[in-house]
Amino acid sequence: MSPPLFEALTTTPFLTGLNVPALTLLASEGIVHGFSPDDIIVREGEEGHSFFIIVKGDVEVTKRQDAGHSVSLARLHDGTFFGEMCVVDPVPRTATVRALSPVTLIEIRAATLHHLYLKMPDQYAIMILNLARDMARRLRVLDEAYAARSNC
Repeated sequence: MSPPLFEALTTTPFLTGLNVPALTLLASEGIVHGFSPDDIIVREGEEGHSFFIIVKGDVEVTKRQDAGHSVSLARLHDGTFFGEMCVVDPVPRTATVRALSPVTLIEIRAATLHHLYLKMPDQYAIMILNLARDMARRLRVLDEAYAARSNC
């Protein structure tokens, strides 16, 4: 396990509440990736079994609309994450994520979450609750944006 990887996980807001052994497990099984601006990190429709924590950089999340156009859903930055829907509900990726700047990510596989569940179920529960809270926050933001558009 690399100390910078462990440090990055300890400063990730949605991992707040996890103890050192849980963070150590995530760091030991996490995979670090680097991307250049305009690189596609994940593509809508691809199979996925992991989510990503942004250590450094900015990404844009887009979704295809009718007629092949894409709509921007969000811009994410350091300390946030994406791709969690594939871990919670194993379906193809629902959006494309593109690097807007040089990006460093930590990939956490579904198998790693399963290991956390088996070894430290209480820590797994904290992590899943944190994921659910953030997903609910993101859904509220999208709901408000949708409501604002339909009032035009």
